[in-house]
Amino acid sequence: MNELQRYLVEEAVEDYEEGRLTRREALKAIAGITGAALAAQMLEARAQAAPAGKASASSAPLVATDDPSIVAGIAEFPGEGVRLDGYLARPAQTGRFPVVLVCHENRGLTRHIEDVTRRVAKAGYVGIAVDLLSREGGTARHDFDAIPGILGKAAPARHVQDFKSGLAYARSLPWARGDRVGMTGFCFGGAVTWRVAAGVPDMRAAVPFYGVPAQEGDVPGIGAAVLAIYGGLDDRINQNIPAIEAAMGKHGKTFRKIVYPNVDHAFHNDTGPRYNAAAAKAAWSEALAWFGKYLA
Repeated sequence: MNELQRYLVEEAVEDYEEGRLTRREALKAIAGITGAALAAQMLEARAQAAPAGKASASSAPLVATDDPSIVAGIAEFPGEGVRLDGYLARPAQTGRFPVVLVCHENRGLTRHIEDVTRRVAKAGYVGIAVDLLSREGGTARHDFDAIPGILGKAAPARHVQDFKSGLAYARSLPWARGDRVGMTGFCFGGAVTWRVAAGVPDMRAAVPFYGVPAQEGDVPGIGAAVLAIYGGLDDRINQNIPAIEAAMGKHGKTFRKIVYPNVDHAFHNDTGPRYNAAAAKAAWSEALAWFGKYLA
């Protein structure tokens, strides 16, 4: 397994152990990457699962789809030999604005990520989220529990290329400042953010939320100033902090980390069970300040 596949599998197992996925749901998520037999073995080898729980009911979006200060909607644009889908939001006023790419979690381009993209626009940026399941017909076409396996089957380089295509599209728009580019992403999307930053050396700022970091060999390609956001209880992701912090320092890269105590993985997602309103608000303010500093 590659590192993103390992991340997706470990997350599904962890969610099963903590009761956020039933055995059936976890098997479905893992089997798409490892095959059914190995998926069953992995679950049997782990601790007794907690009673299955579900995400909290979706909250109202923080930025409404009809907010008069922005223009937002579905976007289609050319990829590498394929048509890609995404979600685009921008300020309604006249002008040219820096671009912020947004990468979804391991459940695809959800309403929550569309809302995050509108928040980006509300802050004065052109936000574009790429649906990394476009080649498989798009997020909406697939069963929720099967999506991690579909994402895991794709080579990480494909995810990077699809975001490069999204960026090329954004740069073609008359109200985008293509020379001022940043990116943010969450969970799986945090890992993709690290990899796109390494593949787009003229990116100026990146804010990965609790994502598996880039390998040290990829760090020299990072031109962006990176603000990495973590939850203090997220041991599985946080074990990677010392290595990436050392690698970024070794290669003279701009890097800052913020670890919010007593919150877990995915604390920013206001539609999920780990949501922490205070930490999410603080982290988003830090992200916007980072973009304000490096995309000005």
